[in-house]
Amino acid sequence: MTKPCTRHGSATEALSKALTQFYPAAGRLKNNFLITDFNEGVPYAEARVTGRLSDFIERTDNVEAMNRLLPCRPFRNIQDPTTSQLAVQVNIFDCGGIALALCFFHKIFDATTVYAFLNSWAAFSRGSNGEVPNPGLLGASSRLFPPIESMPENAAMKSLFFNDGRRKMTKSFMFDANAITTLVLKTKSKSLEHPSRALALSAFLWKHAIRASRSVSGTLKPSILFQPVNIRPKLKPQLPSYSIGNMFGLAISLSNPVGKDIDLSELAYLLREATESAPNDPQVVLQGFVIMTEQFSHVEEMVSNGDAECYLLSNWLNTLDGNEDFGWGKPTLFSIPGIDSQNREMRNLLYLKNARQYRAIEAWVSLSEKEMGFLERDAEFLAFASPNSYVDKSKI
Repeated sequence: MTKPCTRHGSATEALSKALTQFYPAAGRLKNNFLITDFNEGVPYAEARVTGRLSDFIERTDNVEAMNRLLPCRPFRNIQDPTTSQLAVQVNIFDCGGIALALCFFHKIFDATTVYAFLNSWAAFSRGSNGEVPNPGLLGASSRLFPPIESMPENAAMKSLFFNDGRRKMTKSFMFDANAITTLVLKTKSKSLEHPSRALALSAFLWKHAIRASRSVSGTLKPSILFQPVNIRPKLKPQLPSYSIGNMFGLAISLSNPVGKDIDLSELAYLLREATESAPNDPQVVLQGFVIMTEQFSHVEEMVSNGDAECYLLSNWLNTLDGNEDFGWGKPTLFSIPGIDSQNREMRNLLYLKNARQYRAIEAWVSLSEKEMGFLERDAEFLAFASPNSYVDKSKI
């Protein structure tokens, strides 16, 4: 979201140029295996919004209203093969302010690819001839990953992340620099001498999600946390950061606390071990898909039987920052879509993103309504987290 501007037309022209560079984004999925028909294009809409942008985003906890700016409903398990890989909606307010909203299909877009695409689009919009290196669509895939004849369906993965059925809600919490420093110190142990800021905060969020689940269900279930891990820097040879594709592995951590106390440093150690064990060889990555499928089947059985709770944590701190300049200045607000009352598909989500405040981190948390209610009353959680419901209008 940006300050008032009327140059959205140039952004539209730049989108066409960016889609030429990232041509699979304009294609359609075929047989859940490949993307073809690259001339199909992407849905693009311009919406006139009554009111001022500053009034609209003053309260960022209004997820229902924020999601109406999107071109589609987020966090859905899409079965339609004709679905586009990307959809765009430009929202123009009475004041001239613009909210640029995008939805991505997770077949070829991971967070790193989204970052590369947005940077390319913004560069074209500013009048550049493309300041971002060419994404090298063929080089990354053909050089490292040999062709295969089919991609197996993974019903367990769909069941794990979708079809939850419970009414969810999303809240945003701010962790300032002092809170994060304290959490890093609390997370240290002999097994983990130098935890990162993101690791400490991830463990803290996981711990209190477990506490919330226990409070609602009355039982302390095993807890499973999935973390997408960018495999580009892990491969040998490494892939450039601008290589596009859905190139991540899933690190799986399992905690099975027996007593009442949930140890923060132990959770952090589990998270660190899971991410560091991600493969760094292309052939192992391919073989790992079969292994991962088997793991999902086992985990899915635990979750579907109600014997475990699972969470998906995505760290955008070093990937997406929302600072792309489309020619009218850097955005005032970079927001992650939330789960609203229309969505009962997705399971528990935890997102980390950079905050505008120096060295602060925002956590976007999606849990069941009852679990969120517990979290918002959890004194230990609120000693570090501040509800992030307002945007400073003086900066808009």
